[in-house]
Amino acid sequence: MSAPAAGESDDIKALAKGGRTNIAGFFVRLIARIPFLIVGGQWYGAEALGRLAYAIVVVEFAAQIATLGLKRGLALHLSGHGKQNGAWDGLVIVMLATLPPTILLMAVPEIMFPNSQIHGFDRFLPLIIPALAASDLMLAALAYRFDIASTVRARAVIEPWTISIAAFALAWTMPRDGLIVAYALSMAAAFLASLIPFLKTYGLPTDWAPRPRELWALTQRNVPLAAADAIEWGSRRLDLAILGLFVSPATVGIYWVAQQIASLPQKLKTSFDPVLGPVITRKLEDGDRPAVARQISQVGFWILAAQLGIAFALGIPAEALLGLVGPASGFVAGTGALAFLLLAEVVASLAVVSEAALVYIARHRNMLVSLGTIGLQAALSGGLLYVMKREGMDEAAMAAGVAAALCASLAIGSAIKSRIARQMLGAPVSVWRWSLVWAAAGAVAVGQVFIRLPEWVELSLGIPAILGAYGFLLWKRGFREEDRVLFRKMA
Repeated sequence: MSAPAAGESDDIKALAKGGRTNIAGFFVRLIARIPFLIVGGQWYGAEALGRLAYAIVVVEFAAQIATLGLKRGLALHLSGHGKQNGAWDGLVIVMLATLPPTILLMAVPEIMFPNSQIHGFDRFLPLIIPALAASDLMLAALAYRFDIASTVRARAVIEPWTISIAAFALAWTMPRDGLIVAYALSMAAAFLASLIPFLKTYGLPTDWAPRPRELWALTQRNVPLAAADAIEWGSRRLDLAILGLFVSPATVGIYWVAQQIASLPQKLKTSFDPVLGPVITRKLEDGDRPAVARQISQVGFWILAAQLGIAFALGIPAEALLGLVGPASGFVAGTGALAFLLLAEVVASLAVVSEAALVYIARHRNMLVSLGTIGLQAALSGGLLYVMKREGMDEAAMAAGVAAALCASLAIGSAIKSRIARQMLGAPVSVWRWSLVWAAAGAVAVGQVFIRLPEWVELSLGIPAILGAYGFLLWKRGFREEDRVLFRKMA
């Protein structure tokens, strides 16, 4: 790889700054999320977690649809005709789009809770949809200004710690609704944590009034991107939705816990999207497509390297980690599912960085590939579950089968999107380096030592040791000069 030019070097530094913040945010989020999973597993039980999980899938899907692809499409609007009040344009569109699903779910709450009776605060849970969608939009707008710290603060500190503390406090007074209320409180807190820096950065709109025609044009332009985002989001929730048709709520709850642990590294790559957006759009405006290929390959390697290390750190001591959440006889059954879910996050990294460019240069093709990927996932998941249920296999194996179907479909989608990106950009898009094998070997060797020790040692010392061995070997054998900027403070 040739040395980057001066302007491109500045872009890499900006991306690296966001990457440093994201990596720090991951560890903060990991520390904050574990208490909630323990409280949910020990005090509320797997069935209550399964009920919450299904409701979250429905509510967050509605919020995802309502963002209309503007979490990534906003960068193009802000760099074009929306420089002055573009963030407020997007916010108005998103808030209007949240009204129909909010009203529908409040009127028919059975969509969120199909296998249990409705009472208490269940009917009012959809009121959190506008806060969810608006928070995503505001954090994307802040990321356009390279403010990733606000995303980390809202999503990795305030949101998980609020839900953990609230779930613990409500465990005795609201044993049935405590998880639902805690979730709503955490989303409201994250909204406030997004609103305050958004107002500080963008201020109130000046010389601005709603422009229906222009707002409608912006909405139409983002339809392919919105569809791709919804499909990408749905691919990570479809497994849970399909699994719920074949297994008990308790198994759904166990799978959701595994999903929550595995989704932690996903935040590393999704939070790069708004940082990559302005960098890619500037290079595309300059007509420098090979530079876009180099930049997404660079960021893709960072994401892959981080996710692979996290996968080893969480996957090797998986039994001890899941046993910490709840009774070992129950939650440890999700070990196989967790392994496949962590692997799925690794294989999806190439698709994510390829899509970061495709959403601007090949929106419709990207959307079609995403549709094909989720269709393949649905077919594989449904087919596997049908066969496994007919053969009388246990629910733990069925959960692992669904996770394996997700992993396989994401791997195929990644390969196709990478090929399209290479053709469109006229330069290779690659995130793999053979030096990752050395780092992986070191992580596995250290992990094999710690899994033979008591569980408290395995978790408290083993996870840091696995990450340390992996990181040391990667730094020594895998990092080039342009990679090391990720760990250097900008002047």
